[in-house]
Parts: sequence; structure tokens; C-alpha cells
Amino acid sequence: MGTGQASRIRLTAPGHDISVRLRTKLTAGSVHHRPAESQQSRTEIPRDLGHFVNPSPGLVMLPLGLHFLAALGTALASLLSLLLLLAVSRQLWTLGWNVRRDRGNKLPLPKGSMGWPLLGETLHWMVQGSKFHASRREKYGNVFKTHLLGRPVIRVSGAENIRRILLGEHRLVSAQWPHSTRLLLGSNTLGNSNGELHRQRRRGLKARDALHEYLETAIGEKLQAQRLLSQPDALSLMLHSARENGRELNLQELKEAAVELIFAAFSTTASASTSLVLLLLQHSEALEKVRQELGQHGLLAPCQCPLERPGNSGAQRRLGSRASRPGAEGCPPPTPRDSGSLADTSAMPGESRSQSLTEPEAWHFPEAVPEREGPGCECEPLLRLDTLSRLRYLDCVVKEVLRLLPPVSGGYRTALQTFELNGCQIPKGWNIIYSIRDTQETAAVYLNPDTFDPDRFGPERDESKAGRFNYLPFGGGVRSCVGRELAQVILKTLAVELSSAATWELASATYPKMQTVPVVHPVDGLKVRFHRLDGMATK
Repeated sequence: MGTGQASRIRLTAPGHDISVRLRTKLTAGSVHHRPAESQQSRTEIPRDLGHFVNPSPGLVMLPLGLHFLAALGTALASLLSLLLLLAVSRQLWTLGWNVRRDRGNKLPLPKGSMGWPLLGETLHWMVQGSKFHASRREKYGNVFKTHLLGRPVIRVSGAENIRRILLGEHRLVSAQWPHSTRLLLGSNTLGNSNGELHRQRRRGLKARDALHEYLETAIGEKLQAQRLLSQPDALSLMLHSARENGRELNLQELKEAAVELIFAAFSTTASASTSLVLLLLQHSEALEKVRQELGQHGLLAPCQCPLERPGNSGAQRRLGSRASRPGAEGCPPPTPRDSGSLADTSAMPGESRSQSLTEPEAWHFPEAVPEREGPGCECEPLLRLDTLSRLRYLDCVVKEVLRLLPPVSGGYRTALQTFELNGCQIPKGWNIIYSIRDTQETAAVYLNPDTFDPDRFGPERDESKAGRFNYLPFGGGVRSCVGRELAQVILKTLAVELSSAATWELASATYPKMQTVPVVHPVDGLKVRFHRLDGMATK
């Protein structure tokens, strides 16, 4: 059969007959067809059928629409495949952690979610902040599992649960801070040490705590006698702790150690101080009760001693500065009650006795405070520790501040062995976060726990007596805060000084939002305008 022949195709339409000649190349085995009439293909189309052969624009767009739908279908299929892959990987991730549970313990793992592979729920935690823990506590209960910062974590709240954690130190759990915290603090700190090393360093800190009370007297006696006392005292404990590490401490190092203790927890003390100012600002009735109590103890009496006079040291000027009245008559030069050895031994050459003692030190050593007598000189009694201890309502205010806004939200532990907690198993090696804030906010012993109510700690109610671990702003167990007493003294002193010397008001349009990480603090700071009782304002 030849090639280059033509074939005829007939198209029919209503009322028309169309003949189309097509030149085709045929090969052996081709179907039979009629011979072509010419060398070139030719189409015979009536003029009035142009609209039938040339399609409309809508028909031209039809193939493009089909291509778009095909691409969309492919994208949807890829998306569904990706979602399916993520869902399967998340299930495998969760299953993998469930498989790692302690098979020797029949109890189940706590409820909760392990999040996404590798990431866990870290991103949710970073974005949601404290709402993350609150939402999961409401969903899963007081003990739930999660995955944060690359580690499986058990979040614990509730007094009984936390009691088991804190009293199980060195037996069920050990202290374990996040890797980032360990890098910042170092590996040899008290918080990152365990066992004998932790006990040794804690003894050293206890010595510093005792030294805060007896430092000046002990130093004076040591400088006079040039020998150690036979009976154990704070200084002996400090020196003994140093000898355990193979070294001796000199006097200057002892003083530096005491100062270090005072400023060691600056961030948490500053957080609590800010919360105190904020809550007293928001609850004027509590501030008024504080002032009434101060008046009952003579801490609101005005001082008529002038701020400046020859021979006054900075400490003396501060002692006479509270609510001073202008135009008061001068006081005679200060006369020490006792010119004993403390002044001679603690003052540097060329310094007077008063210059060598700061105001907080004068709280412990009344003999270092001059008599303030003379015409028109009526100063209020010096604020002392025993006076602070008698301010019952102020003590309730400080406790309520620390309950409602604890500076630290919780603590970290690592399970040393698998144990039971709240009907679930806590596997060995898993991290545990016990929540101070959640426990104090949700404890059933507190009436209206979201309300600032200092009277809840008063003798008539004392809601905290219902359970030791319902109130733990300083933690608990062997790792409780060693500076708790000092922190409370600082907060009470701040409240006394501010309440007796000034009023204050918010200097911004609205109250700031409180952030809880790393410690409780206002997001953009607390802007407050203070008004001294003599009418001057300071922002």
C-alpha cells in the first residue's frame, strides 16, 4: 500500500454536511481508505459554519480550568499526605514514650500530651506562658505529663502531691534544673549539687545565715581577743565550713560572705517588693489598716530632728528623715550610750562609731544608736526586729502577697526511681516540675483564692494551717529557701517605710500585665508616682 495518500472524513451537523480531506501517511497494516483527491489536505466548510468550527472564548478557557483543577487536586493530595504523615509521626512519638514507661510498675503514666516529635510542647509553652500550665491542669488534673525543652516532664501541683516530692529529696527525686539554667549558674552551685556536696554547701549557707545576726559582735570580740571562742558560734561554723574545703577565711572574707548572702536573691526579693507595692496600690483598704497598725506601735510619730547638722553621718540623717517637719529646733550632738569596744574595733582609723555602722546593723545593736534628745527633738522609736515581729497585720499582708504572686513559680526535680504519685507512675529519669503558683491558687483551704485578702492569715481564720504544703512561696524540704527570714524582714521594712513616709499612685494609664518567667514582674515595669507626706512628688 502506498504512502502520502489522503483520507476523507465527513462531519455532519444539523442541516449541514462537511467534507474534510486529510493527507496522511500510511504504512503497511493501515486501515483501508479512499484515495485522496489532491496532494494537499483541503477542507470544505460553508461560510455560515464558521461559528461552529471556531470555538468561543469560554471553550478556549475550559482546558485552562481543567489544568488548574488538576494542580489544586495535586496540592490537596500533597497536603493531606503531609497531615497524615504528621499525625502518624505524632502517634508514633507518643507511643514511643508510652513504651518507655517502667514495665515493672503496673500503674499508667499520667495523662497529658507529649506534643510533636522532637519539639514536644515547647513552642506552646513559650507562646502561652502561664496559661499553658493552667489549661492543661484543667484538662488533665494536678499531675500531667508533657515534653518541654527536649525532656519528658511531669507537672505536679496540689499540697499532697508536692509534699511527697519535697519530702522525697535524695530518695525519690533529686534537684535538676534545665540545661540552660545549669549553664548560667555553673555546675558547682548549691542548686546543682547533690548528696554530701549539697549538705556541705548548705551548712556553709546556714553559717552565713547565723552570721547575719551575730556578725558585728563576733567580729568585735575576735578583734579584741585575737583568738577563737571555745563555744560554737556562727563565726566558728563559717570557719569550720571553710576548713572542710582546706582553706582559712580572714575578716574581710567573712564580711563579704555576709553581704553576698544579702544580695544573693536580689531578683526574687525585688519581684516580691514590686508585687507588694502593686497590691497595696490596688487595695487601699489594706494599706490603711497597715498605717493604723503602725500608728498603734508609734511608728507614724513625726520626727522633729533636723536632717542636716554638723557631725551628722548619713545613717543618722536617715534615722531622722521620716516625715521630718521643717523649722524644728536642733538636737544636741549625739552622745553614744556606751563607748565600748565595738566602736573601737569595727571602725576604721579616722572614722567615728556611727560612720562604721549602717542603718540595718543598728537594728541589732541599739547601743550604737545615739540618744535623740533636746528641745523640739521628738523622733519615733527606731525600727527593730522585735517591733517588726509585733506587726501582725503587716505579717498577714506580706504572706498574702507571697501567696498571690509568689516570685518563683515552681521547682525542678528528677526522679531517682520509679514511684507512684496520684495513682500514676513517675518513671525513673523523668523531670518533675512542682508548681508553687498553681498549688497556692487552687488549694481548697483558701476562701476565694483569687482575691487579695490578708485577713485569711489572721488568728481568727489562718487558712494556711489546714496544710503545710498549701503555702510554700519559699519551697520546702531540705532545699527550702535559706534566706526566707531575711526576705520577709526586707518586705516588712519596705512596707513600713513606704506606708509611714509616702503615698503613691499609678503613673501609667493601666495596671501592667504580670509576666511569670523567669520571676514574677510587670511586663513594662511598674510606673508609680510617690508623694512624700510633706507634699513633694517623686516618680
